[in-house]
Amino acid sequence: MAGTDTSTGAGPGAGARAGAGIDFGAVFEDLPTPYLVLDRDLRIVAVNRARELATGHPRELVVGRPLFEVYPDNPDDPAAPGHRASERLAASLRRVLETGEPDVMPLQRYDIAVADGAGFEVRWWSPVNAPVRGPDGEVAYLLHRVEDVTGWVRAQDGEPSSPCAERAVQQLEGDLYAQGQRLRDALTAEAAANRRLAGLARVAVHLTAASTLPELTETVVRGLDVLGADGGAVGVVTGDGLELTLTRSLRRWGGQRRTVPLTSPLPPSVAAATGRPVVVPDARAEAALSPEVELVVEATGLATWVALPLSAAGRTLGSLTVGWREQQEFSDRDVELLSAFAAQCAQTLARIRAAEQERQVSEALQRSLLTAPYEPDHLQVGVRYLPAAEQARVGGDWYDCFIAPPGTTSLVVGDVAGHDRDAAATMGQVRNLLRGVAVALGGGPADVLAGLDRAMQQLGIGAIATAVLAQVEQTAAERAAGVRTLRWSSAGHPPPVLVEPDGAARLLTTPADLLLGLAPDSPRADHEVRLEPGATVVLYTDGLVERRDAPLQQGLDRLRDFVAARHELTVEELCDALVAEVAGEHDDDVALLVLRAHPEDRPRPPEAGPVVLPPDPPDVSVGTAG
Repeated sequence: MAGTDTSTGAGPGAGARAGAGIDFGAVFEDLPTPYLVLDRDLRIVAVNRARELATGHPRELVVGRPLFEVYPDNPDDPAAPGHRASERLAASLRRVLETGEPDVMPLQRYDIAVADGAGFEVRWWSPVNAPVRGPDGEVAYLLHRVEDVTGWVRAQDGEPSSPCAERAVQQLEGDLYAQGQRLRDALTAEAAANRRLAGLARVAVHLTAASTLPELTETVVRGLDVLGADGGAVGVVTGDGLELTLTRSLRRWGGQRRTVPLTSPLPPSVAAATGRPVVVPDARAEAALSPEVELVVEATGLATWVALPLSAAGRTLGSLTVGWREQQEFSDRDVELLSAFAAQCAQTLARIRAAEQERQVSEALQRSLLTAPYEPDHLQVGVRYLPAAEQARVGGDWYDCFIAPPGTTSLVVGDVAGHDRDAAATMGQVRNLLRGVAVALGGGPADVLAGLDRAMQQLGIGAIATAVLAQVEQTAAERAAGVRTLRWSSAGHPPPVLVEPDGAARLLTTPADLLLGLAPDSPRADHEVRLEPGATVVLYTDGLVERRDAPLQQGLDRLRDFVAARHELTVEELCDALVAEVAGEHDDDVALLVLRAHPEDRPRPPEAGPVVLPPDPPDVSVGTAG
C-alpha cells in the first residue's frame, strides 16, 4: 500500500493480513481503480498509483494531511452551501463511520485543484466509501474508491454547461446511483448469506459431537440463532407418529414435547411423510385451509415456516422445522442452505438412533450375563453395574461369583477393553471361559488367570482385559477360629479395598501382573490377607475411581475413605451409596462387587431379588443373594 507498508505490519489490518503470505501493499498499489485510505479523523493514510495518476497529486504531498485540505471545494462551483462536493463526501464518510456499512454516492462533480496552483479542473466522479474494521470489530479506517467519468460526461450532448448535457448528467447520476444501490443491496445480501453459511458451519461442528436427542435439539437451537429464526422443532418418526421436540415459540403450542400423526396437515408431518421440503411463506393463508394449522399459527405467532425431511441412507427419519414471526421470502440459495443444515441434522439423528439400537442390543446381552451371584453360608455378596455415563454405553465390564475349586468361593471383577456390542460379547466369552478354567484347573487365582490367558490365545479371542480374581478359603483351623483367608491375583486391575470390622480401610495394593491378552506366558502371583468376621471387601472396575480431571490415586484414596466412613451400612446400602456417589460422573462402565464375611453363628441373611439391568435411566444393574 502506498505510504503504508502492510507487508511489515505498518498499515491497517497488516498483522492479520501478513499472516496470509500475500503482499497486500503491492496489491493495493497495482489496483487499476483510484483508492484512498483515511483514518477516523479523515486524514489521508495511503493512496495508490491510480489515484496519483487520476488527480495529479503525488502521494508524498498528500499522505498525512486532512482530506479536505488536499481536495478543497472549487470556489467557482455554483453549488449552494450544504450541497458542495466536500460536504456531500463528508456526509457519506460520516455515515460509514456511524453505521459500519458501505455507502454508494450518486454521481458527483468534484473539481480537482491543479498541482501547480493554477486553478481547478472540472471532474466528475462515481464514489463508493467502505469501512475497514480493526481487531476489535470497530471501524478503524475508511476506504474511498472513485471512478473518473469525466470523459463520458463530456462526450454527451455538448459540454456539461448546456441544458441537454445537464439532463444527461442528471440521468447518468440517477442511473449510477440506482446501480450502486442495487450493488450494495446485492453485496449486503451476499454477506448475510455468507455469515449464515459460516455460522451453520460452526454449528455443524457441534452436531458431530451430539450423542443424544436433547443434545441434537440444543445444537439445532444454535442453528436457529444463525438463521435468525424464532422457533423450531426436531421430529423423529415413531411408528405412525412424529415425536416433536419443540423450541422457543413452538412450545406455546405443545410444551417441550408433542406427538402428532404423520397424516397431520402440519408442515413437520407433511415433510416427514412425503420426504419433501415444505415452504409456507404465509402461514396465515395456509391456516385457512386447516383448523389444526390455524391453531398452531395462533398459538405460536409464527408467520412463515419451512419444514425439511431428515433423511439418511434412503430413509426418512423425521423432520426439521424452522419458523419466523415476520414473513420471509426464500431464494433458491436460502432453501439449499436450509436443506444442507437439515442433511447434517439427519446424519446426526441417524447416528444417535444407531447408537441407541447398539445400546439396546448390548443391554440385552448384559442382562443375559450379569446374573445373580452365588452366595454360600455366612458370606453376603452385593453387585451393581452402571453403563458409562456418556451415551449410556454398555461395554465389557463384568462381575461374577461362583464355587471353584470345590468349597472355595471365587469372586471376579473384570474389564474387557471397548464400549460396544462387540466388547459386551467378548466379555461374555471371557467370563464363561474363566469359569471353565477355574473348574478344570482347581488352582489358586494366579494359576486360573494364567490358564485363562493361554486359553484366550489358543481360542483366538483377541481381547485385552484386566481382572482381579479372589478366592475366599477356610481351613478347619480357621473355621474353629471363625476367620477366613482372602487370596487374590490381579491382571493389571485396580486394587481391592478391605474394610475391617472396626471401619479401618486399606487398599490391597500389590505389584499388578500383566493384563490379559498380551503375553500368556508372563508370570502371575497370588496374595493373601486374613478376613475377620464382619470384614468387607470391595472389588470394582476403574470407572468407579477414574476421573478426567483427577489422578487415579486420588480416586483410589477417595474410595477407601468413602467405604471406611460407611462401614456400618449393610452390603446393599453400601452398594447403593457407591452407585449414588458416581452416578452421572463416571466416564467408563462400573462393575461393583461387595463381599461381607459374617460370623459363623450368624444366620444366613434373607435372599434378595435377581440381578436386573433397568431399561430406563439410571442404568444400574442391581443384584444380591442373601
